[in-house]
Amino acid sequence: MESETMQPDPHPAIVDTFGRPLRNLRLSVTDRCNLRCAYCMPEEEYVWLPRENLLSFEEMAVLTALFTDVGVNKVRLTGGEPLLRRDLPRLIRLLLQNRRIGEIALTTNGILLADQIQSLYEAGLHRITISLDTLRPERFRQLTRRDEHARVLEGIESVGPAGFAGLKLDTVVIRGFNDDELVPLIEFGRHYRAEVRFIEYMDVGGANEWSPAKVLSRDAILAALGKHYGVVEPIAERGSAPAQRFRLPDGTTFGVIPSTTTPFCSSCDRSRVTADGMWYRCLYATAGTDLRKPLRDGLSGEDMRALIRAGWELRKDRGAEERKALERVGLREGGLIGIEQLRADPHLEMHARGG
Repeated sequence: MESETMQPDPHPAIVDTFGRPLRNLRLSVTDRCNLRCAYCMPEEEYVWLPRENLLSFEEMAVLTALFTDVGVNKVRLTGGEPLLRRDLPRLIRLLLQNRRIGEIALTTNGILLADQIQSLYEAGLHRITISLDTLRPERFRQLTRRDEHARVLEGIESVGPAGFAGLKLDTVVIRGFNDDELVPLIEFGRHYRAEVRFIEYMDVGGANEWSPAKVLSRDAILAALGKHYGVVEPIAERGSAPAQRFRLPDGTTFGVIPSTTTPFCSSCDRSRVTADGMWYRCLYATAGTDLRKPLRDGLSGEDMRALIRAGWELRKDRGAEERKALERVGLREGGLIGIEQLRADPHLEMHARGG
């Protein structure tokens, strides 16, 4: 008898116009956040998504099942800050009833994590990523306009004892701000058995005062770490993960996500659903597809799947590459979208679509 692993996938992933499969779904559970990070939510006040438009957990589970029907097998829960959504473990348990989901991960700023870590583990969450841009409380306060650094560290400390493995720490590197913390962050991650991922500062949204001069490139990050540690060895891997992974001489691994200088559009298999059911096929997209209305109007599962299938099969998004191309003609200064347009449509800022 042919082994189970040799059987064809009964739900093969659909592919877009460039042959990219749909495998990863980033599901935003709220647009609210308890920080105001300069690279993501630089203004103090925002136009929030109307609460009556937010998807229920049951609606999120139904939409996720439709995506797994056409090939998705990994789900990442995002925000805003996802732990602001009440009773998040219930959503995790609902999603895990879907046997086609191989992994459910969570990206959080860590502030509320220590209080919820055990319930998340017991619900079946597989993996956690925590944003940590600086080890210095005063810099954290400057970047986020909140005095919550100690609670973030408490959240990081809670992950291992709760039973989770594979912790990742995401650091947005901004030249002239935290680029002198690369080595300390590596050492901090080593202490907690966490892999640090350095993210190039991206020009998504429009209120973040982005400029090319503030980008510390992958090559500059590797050069700085190589100067301190010695030879940095790339880790050859297959797949569509955004991070390029590297190994230090002592075996410590870390990642770099070079979305700004070396876009990975050609292998991108991710799409995003906002907390109110707008579907975006690219982080840089300025228009999405409303899935909430047809879902609430009672459109059949077959027709909903056809809507998703058509949306992905027609996908031509290469947003990061297109932004990169603007450098050649000197048009990449500033953010992607003007501030007044962002204020008129809350979906267009990064915090609403899960980063």
